[in-house]
Amino acid sequence: MADTNSFSMAGRRILLGVTGGIAAYKSAELVRLFKKAGAEVRVVMTPDAARFVTPLTLGTLSENEVHTEIFPENEAGSWTKHVALGLWADLFVVAPLTAQTLAKLVAGACDSMLTAVALTARCPTMVCPAMDHDMYVHPAVRNNLDTLSNRGITVMEAEHGELASGLIGQGRLPAPETIFERATQVLATQATAGDGPLAGKRVVVTAGPTRERIDPVRFISNHSTGTMGFELARAAARRGADVVLIAGPVSLATPDGVRRIDVESSAAMHATAMKHADADVIIMSAAVADFTPTTPSDSKIKKDAASSGLNLKPTADILAELGKVKRDGQLLVGFALETDNGLENARGKLERKNLDWIVLNNPKEEGAGFGTGTNRVTLLSRGDRRVDLPIMPKAEVAEAIIELAVLGIDPGAIDPIS
Repeated sequence: MADTNSFSMAGRRILLGVTGGIAAYKSAELVRLFKKAGAEVRVVMTPDAARFVTPLTLGTLSENEVHTEIFPENEAGSWTKHVALGLWADLFVVAPLTAQTLAKLVAGACDSMLTAVALTARCPTMVCPAMDHDMYVHPAVRNNLDTLSNRGITVMEAEHGELASGLIGQGRLPAPETIFERATQVLATQATAGDGPLAGKRVVVTAGPTRERIDPVRFISNHSTGTMGFELARAAARRGADVVLIAGPVSLATPDGVRRIDVESSAAMHATAMKHADADVIIMSAAVADFTPTTPSDSKIKKDAASSGLNLKPTADILAELGKVKRDGQLLVGFALETDNGLENARGKLERKNLDWIVLNNPKEEGAGFGTGTNRVTLLSRGDRRVDLPIMPKAEVAEAIIELAVLGIDPGAIDPIS
């Protein structure tokens, strides 16, 4: 996440969207915080939002007219006002976001000034859902939030606490101060991305495991959580890269500014990776299955039949295929998870698959491998360079990999975690 200590909100243009939920009353304080920080604020509301907080209140605090209808009356250029607002804003924040408006944003509906602006805004968008707990955890709502996240929209998860219904659970809108801080982080990240060392570069990162279907209820997979790949994507985006994250089945939020493509099987990851094989930088950190069932069953295999064994075939070697089509000036980075003869095996993989760098780690070492918040890796280059990193949080490992392998900056001495 970008450092906000030195980032100023002064002069930033914030477009605040307010929808019709009880938490709409908090939007008044949010406007006040943005204004106090020196930002210019304009507000768009759904018609139902005005039942909870008046446009007069938000207009007075923002010192700008509040819009609810797509075509404001008695205003020049009213028929293109939604376009003008979308182009004006540096950040579009929707707080609170109700389940109704969430569904409209996902579907691309355009029935209010808020939903129209959502279709025209070129700036980053951040949404703050708030609703009763059972609504918030409903599969339809979760799927809609995931859809927005996969489109590159920042989704600020609701907090756990007392709700308007009297129930206790997740669904509460965060405090205005918390929303303000997150909005500042989004803008700071965007500002850094605009002039970062990877600005204009296309970076592809693969992350997580794959699942190879045996039958409708069983699959072959591994323990990868995808954390390392997600941190690599985040580190590249922070430096201004246009990042595509190809993710296996994991439970992680999409990093800010990253375009995510979800896949499940090794075949799907292979097809998707090859579509992006012309990227400037490709980092293959996914733990792709080496084998897949020859003939997955359409029906659940009974235990007696399963005990006779499975017929398996090798999956496509995505990294090797990318190495075959690698062009001059392109950077290809692979990972090697080895339990024995690590250096020898990693160097062999580096050469066979035409990689520029390979990242070696051993899941048997303490603090390394799957399911940990830390990792211990060794980086090997085609030029026989070797860099050993101590145990560090995976976010810091990702930073070091991007700095060294992609930008050519020596990470220098890094103190291990005590």
